[in-house]
Amino acid sequence: MNSLIPLLVTTLATFISIYTVLIFIRILLSWFPNVNWFDPPFSILSQLTDPYLNVFRNIIPPLGGLDFSPILAILLLQLVQQAATAAARSISVAMM
Repeated sequence: MNSLIPLLVTTLATFISIYTVLIFIRILLSWFPNVNWFDPPFSILSQLTDPYLNVFRNIIPPLGGLDFSPILAILLLQLVQQAATAAARSISVAMM
């Protein structure tokens, strides 16, 4: 039971890392106007990332055609990941 909590926190940090990469891919692909977001690989990426990004798009609307909401979204993910990693380390140290 004691090793379950660090495992869960580490898994959460890994998930956040993977999700951040998916958001970066989504951002980079948005620079190409010929990407069809209805094709299967792109539609899956859009379905995975857009609900999270839309939360921040409601807070920061696009300005002059530029969408700055992913910056805030990635910043929040990085803060949560750092907090989870720090929590995992402190739990591991406390268990020793």
